[in-house]
Amino acid sequence: MSHVAYELGTQPECWERAAELAPAHRAVLPRPGERTAIVGCGTSYYMAQAAATLREEAGHGETDAFPASEFPRHRRYDRVVALTRSGTTTEVLDLLAALRESGVPTTAVTGDPATPVMTLADGLVVLDFADERSVVQTRFATTALTLLRAHVGRHTPGAVADARTALAEPVSEELVSRGQFTFLGRGWSVGLAHEAALKMREASLSWAESYPAMEYRHGPVSVTGPGTVTWCLGEAPEGIAEQVLATGARWVAGRLDPLAELVRVHRLAVAVAAHQGLDPDAPRHLTRSVILNSGEEAVR
Repeated sequence: MSHVAYELGTQPECWERAAELAPAHRAVLPRPGERTAIVGCGTSYYMAQAAATLREEAGHGETDAFPASEFPRHRRYDRVVALTRSGTTTEVLDLLAALRESGVPTTAVTGDPATPVMTLADGLVVLDFADERSVVQTRFATTALTLLRAHVGRHTPGAVADARTALAEPVSEELVSRGQFTFLGRGWSVGLAHEAALKMREASLSWAESYPAMEYRHGPVSVTGPGTVTWCLGEAPEGIAEQVLATGARWVAGRLDPLAELVRVHRLAVAVAAHQGLDPDAPRHLTRSVILNSGEEAVR
């Protein structure tokens, strides 16, 4: 069994632990009313997008999400939360150092505290039980999101139950043989759709795209047709399923909690990788953490 296959299978237990831990970290997580930014890189950025939308939907205050490298340093926030599995990603560390100099309170959610992030962030939430050996992120990302989801009162035991359902059901052999995937989301699940597409690209080298569901009809539907899959994480807009089916594509309706739907995508990505003879633990051109030297550019 690959590391990623094992790790994605432990997500329900990790989510339960994160939800239980959330109240103990209330002091370092954004308080209601605080103007907040959540940052990350790659997968962590997409989790930041989902968490930011959830926080605003819960009425906790204005919340933005940025890639760490694109954070607008001229803006003022009451708190910045950084999601970083490794605690070593260059762009995140550079931003935390700059924010410390400017006096903006920061919190890092990490899988490994024995890294530079420990001394750069003002507050720390350690999810070491969700850390991973695989380059491809699954359980750390979804566990960090569950922590933030629970913090704003939007986590439910039903999400965990749905994740167990997602792990128990067989992966569709028909989907495994497809080579092009489009993922859609609405509200907080837009970030999950972006992460779903990233997983398919990383693990299986599939052609994968992602869009807000209503934007899909404004152009991207033109690449849909026989042999492709369009998958909606969460409730789909009225009429979009019929439009996809009319192209000859396969439509997959989200029927579980959107985060559990992402677990279904995780399993599909691993299955497609196996079908193509790829090692999902060693995605092409990627490393577990992007650590840059002067003049280098990040790839994820």
